[in-house]
Amino acid sequence: MKHTLSVLVEDEAGVLTRIAGLFARRGFNIESLAVGPAEQLGISRITMVVPGDDAVIEQLTKQLYKLINVLKVQDITTTPCVERELMLLKVNATASTRSEILELVQIFRAKVVDVADESLTIEVSGDPGKMVAIVQMLNKFGIREIARTGKIALVRESGVNTEYLKSLEARV
Repeated sequence: MKHTLSVLVEDEAGVLTRIAGLFARRGFNIESLAVGPAEQLGISRITMVVPGDDAVIEQLTKQLYKLINVLKVQDITTTPCVERELMLLKVNATASTRSEILELVQIFRAKVVDVADESLTIEVSGDPGKMVAIVQMLNKFGIREIARTGKIALVRESGVNTEYLKSLEARV
């Protein structure tokens, strides 16, 4: 299972290197990683997606807390969250396929950010499921390049679990 960890760290040189080294020494992979300033000056938030069972994640959490600059580690996998990613896609676009691609861009509320004779570059932001869906839809045109950020997430203060609400809608 993939777990999403939100880690607050002191914003100092070498913190990310120490965290990555911890994972590497133990043979764990980081599937997604996003780092940026947090709400407090001098603090950064690292959001990472890590494969592993609950026992592995518990062990990693304990190891992270041993690092001097780590302030808080939270496994937010099952907590209601707002999750987003950003992706840029460069897609083959001929005169005959361009209108169909533009229609898909509109459906996914994406943006065309560069137009060339034989390609379109598209910017998509949203939850990770949306990223997978648009890639599947655009694959038939030929994807030249993809660049993705890691997942970022914040716990929902409202406590509303949108995944739970979606599952209720599917039953109706």
